[in-house]
Amino acid sequence: MRPAIRKTVTYVENTFIEGGKEAPTPLRLIGVAAVLTNPWAGRGFVEDLSPEIRAVAPVLGELLTREILEIAGGGDVIEGYGKAAICGTAGEIEHASALIHTLHFGNHYRRAVGAKTYLAFTNLRGGPNTPVMIPLMDKNDEGRRSHYLTVNFQIADAPAPDELVVALGASVGGRPHHRIGDRYQDLKELGDLHG
Repeated sequence: MRPAIRKTVTYVENTFIEGGKEAPTPLRLIGVAAVLTNPWAGRGFVEDLSPEIRAVAPVLGELLTREILEIAGGGDVIEGYGKAAICGTAGEIEHASALIHTLHFGNHYRRAVGAKTYLAFTNLRGGPNTPVMIPLMDKNDEGRRSHYLTVNFQIADAPAPDELVVALGASVGGRPHHRIGDRYQDLKELGDLHG
């Protein structure tokens, strides 16, 4: 079973000035999404989702990873990363989760960027124009707050009730004027090095 992909969507945002001050290095946020027919839609409650996960998730992981790397200019320049899925109203949140919360999907991206951390995520249900919100974190250090960012865009006609939107997000750089410290500074101040 191949995924029935209706279209892909890309989003790119470049920030040159933040807070009225020029960014020392512009921040680039990237999102890529696939709009596809939900393979479980119209079938009632499906007990075993694994056949579709194994068939669809790797194809989506490979496709979206290839697209985001092309836009970014390679996996080595990507610093922050994340994923998201939106299920149309005729499906379950479990359907959105099924395609992104599997190594069959995420390992394509994780390996391509040389990441050590888990992929931050959102999964929800919604209709056309539901915001695609992809939380990001540093690919090598989950406590590096400068890379806590969100890629946010919308697709006017997706997801339809029987569709899913599956997306990857990336940042080239962190917030331009990061000044809230990192998790490790808080732990040191609080005297909790295990936190």
